[in-house]
Amino acid sequence: MIEDWQIDYYISPSGDSPVKNFLDKRPTAKAKAFRIFQYIKEYGLTAAIPHIKKLTGTQLWEIRILGEDNVRILYVTMQGGRILLLHAFAKKTNKTPPKEIDTALSRIPPIDK
Repeated sequence: MIEDWQIDYYISPSGDSPVKNFLDKRPTAKAKAFRIFQYIKEYGLTAAIPHIKKLTGTQLWEIRILGEDNVRILYVTMQGGRILLLHAFAKKTNKTPPKEIDTALSRIPPIDK
């Protein structure tokens, strides 16, 4: 069992961090996300189960942030206890839109695809 999870943001080839930029524009969602990240770091992924969900048919997981904005952060787990935050979006429908899933999948590093 991995004790210490490291949470990293996806960085685009241009040096941009889409998830960080998204959260910076939504202070309430950012505060909730950081609380969940801290929970994962301290207690592991299984302790965060009310806030995380596997996306069926993909290697992606989502962090669910509820409130005035329903925000989702899509991520993958990687070797060495790393979580890579790939994509964030405001969820407006019951189902995760394929476009959002495709964006996250396109950001997974080649070694982990």
